[in-house]
Amino acid sequence: QVQLVETGGGLVQTGDSLRLSCAASGRTFSRYSMGWFRQAPGKEREFVAHITWNIVSTDYADSVKGRFTISRDNAKNTVYLQMNNLKPEDTAVYYCTASLLVRPGKAQSDYNYWGQGTQVTVST
Repeated sequence: QVQLVETGGGLVQTGDSLRLSCAASGRTFSRYSMGWFRQAPGKEREFVAHITWNIVSTDYADSVKGRFTISRDNAKNTVYLQMNNLKPEDTAVYYCTASLLVRPGKAQSDYNYWGQGTQVTVST
């Protein structure tokens, strides 16, 4: 079992940067692959990025490639999402998630635990 708490969301302008953090409880954080999803108003939740438990592999949605970077610090039980050059279409609630799979995909069903989410709003 792992509990996830996201922080770092807020209101920014187009072109700004934000770094989201996700703190995980439990002693087995390093065994989970971690991901970020987001859900915009009126839309389905969508995959943003993930990083494997051993930090060997990362993957990104096409819409964020080159702008977002996922990383993790297993010593701090924390995963990060650095978001640069933010656009209004990045406005959403961002969710941190953990997977028991060695290399999860982009489906929500690949992930076992979810945080409550943090709001990111990008104004024009």
